[in-house]
Amino acid sequence: MKYFTPIFMVAFLAIAFIRCGEQPSHSRQNEAFKVVADQFADLRILRYQVPGFESLPLQQKKLLYYLYEAALAGRDIIWDQNYKHNLCIRRTLEAIINNYRGDRNSEEFQKFMVYAKWVFFSNGIHHHYSTIKFAPEFSQEFFAELVKSIPAETLPLGDGETVAALLAKLDPILFDPEVDPKRVNLDPNVDMIASSATNFYEGVTQKEVENYYKKVIDKSDPHPISYGLNSKMMKENGKIVEKVWKVDGMYGPAIEKIVYWLDKAAELADTEQQKAALEKLVEYYRTGNLRTFDEYNILWVQDTLSFTDVVNGFIEVYGDPLGYRGAFESVVSFKDLEATKRIAAISENAQYFEDHSPIMDQHKKKKVTGISAKVITVVVESGDASPSTPIGINLPNANWIRKEYGSKSVNLGNIVHAYNEAGKGGGSLEEFAYSQEEIDRAKKYATLAADLHTDLHEVIGHASGAINPGVGTPKETLKNYASTLEEARADLVALYFIMDRKLVDIGVTPSLDVGKAEYDRYIRNGLMQQLRRLNPGENLEEAHMRNRQLVAKWVYKHGAAEKVIERKVRDGKTYFVINDYQKLRDLFGQLLREIQRIKSEGDYAAGKALVEDYGVQVDRKLHREVLERYAKLNIAPYSGFINPRLVPVKEGDEIVDVKIEYPDNFVEQMLEYGRDYSFLPTYN
Repeated sequence: MKYFTPIFMVAFLAIAFIRCGEQPSHSRQNEAFKVVADQFADLRILRYQVPGFESLPLQQKKLLYYLYEAALAGRDIIWDQNYKHNLCIRRTLEAIINNYRGDRNSEEFQKFMVYAKWVFFSNGIHHHYSTIKFAPEFSQEFFAELVKSIPAETLPLGDGETVAALLAKLDPILFDPEVDPKRVNLDPNVDMIASSATNFYEGVTQKEVENYYKKVIDKSDPHPISYGLNSKMMKENGKIVEKVWKVDGMYGPAIEKIVYWLDKAAELADTEQQKAALEKLVEYYRTGNLRTFDEYNILWVQDTLSFTDVVNGFIEVYGDPLGYRGAFESVVSFKDLEATKRIAAISENAQYFEDHSPIMDQHKKKKVTGISAKVITVVVESGDASPSTPIGINLPNANWIRKEYGSKSVNLGNIVHAYNEAGKGGGSLEEFAYSQEEIDRAKKYATLAADLHTDLHEVIGHASGAINPGVGTPKETLKNYASTLEEARADLVALYFIMDRKLVDIGVTPSLDVGKAEYDRYIRNGLMQQLRRLNPGENLEEAHMRNRQLVAKWVYKHGAAEKVIERKVRDGKTYFVINDYQKLRDLFGQLLREIQRIKSEGDYAAGKALVEDYGVQVDRKLHREVLERYAKLNIAPYSGFINPRLVPVKEGDEIVDVKIEYPDNFVEQMLEYGRDYSFLPTYN
């Protein structure tokens, strides 16, 4: 599970993690480092530093370099997973940018470049968050002119395919709004598989997929595999088959490269446990066996001593409307030793939080097992984690592994730091906070409040609660609502306990005013500020956005009689003001209790009602107001990153050092990746 930061939250935060030893603190990073590299459309491109990398021993530098290469080797996979025509489109865009000799300053070409950057950012032609297809602002005729003007051999032409045929194929895909308009359609009133453009399925209906898994899933298995996680489902000769993603299967050429670098990394592993985990991951990639994937996850969770770490695989299922198939992603990192002390203090008290949760006793874990937590310094991200990145991760996703072996929770420290540096002085706090008291409290405590919310969400939230015996997995029982309800549950755990005196007692917060600052931010964002991400007329589609509105709107409405949260208008502007923080905490607890019940009992009807009633529909008038107020601030609602570059220094064939560089041109990095890490055919 991932935790994504709302851009509105970082607009006023400023983190300064203190590191010890030879790892410099974020506050001592290069002050001249330029964090913001570009801004276009609704996106801002940022850069992040990797403090402490230069001081690492050569063995760990080489290990991180091999993991870096393994991460980028899988980049093509996410493009193809998102949409079957994405690789063809990307390679066409790359060919144009590399070879066009016309006027690059013309208005039409500039519009083309904005579109290309949009596509590069989203790993395809559908928006990375809303999943709605981009509408090019340049003309169809201009696109044809671009394609025809460059050498045909630079284009991704199939065997015998002409330039005219390529254009005939791409024109409706790019320019017809009715062709594959959404990558992920969560509308329960339509066939969510047939109406979604994702390349996880082909030629099958939602009913066929659901019936297939009803037959193959063994509900009596106490250790169920993650069915469908690493395959594409389609029909061959009228029969449903799963094309497995493995070395000698679908995506084989890219996976072979991943395996090559993971093999080299295993030889330099920090610990024997890490070596065993990496070797098991390689075995999984070779066989595609999901039992082997579970064995890998158990080894990975148990490896708590290694200084370096990696997530690499088919992980999150947000891109599948039914929640089975995992998107490729990789995050390569090493531990921030000093900053980890805060998050570790929370994980060490996991049993306290479970015991004192407001959920029903029968839904609590009697023994919370193996939660490990740390703050990490990211070296590179790839696939579904890049360019748009989470700020927190909690894995593995298999409930039975979490219950029996525990989980790992991480806060992406240097990523959060970069977000915060980019957000200084944006003005959104002053625009949407009602009182000076609220503003002052945010400026004093918002950094810590944001960190604690992320820590509690990942470490305690996703690890809490138990599913009743005999109830299937959430994706079986709650279907398309499972991700939204799980993120809401984790948020509610964080919100409930961020106002708990226990956090003061264990020394991770100085006062409950930190919790008040987080309550202020969450309500502002859930009811108003996140609407900046939507175009007029759109409803909420993305799981995290639905979750935040569901939580905020539910507590607002259920506390209306006592005016726990009051809607106020001043000078024509709307504000949501919290009048009673303790009563709001009680409301968060009530909603947490209900959502945990829904998950524990597999109550699909109640889950659907909650999401549809509170998490989907948008107040159109309020939305227009939010857009108008943000237009004056010129703050892009989404941000993502250019990755650092690792460069091996060799003497002969031997790597004697690894240097780190910080590119500052987003398009150049995308073209570099397209040149150096294109391992899949245009169509798979």
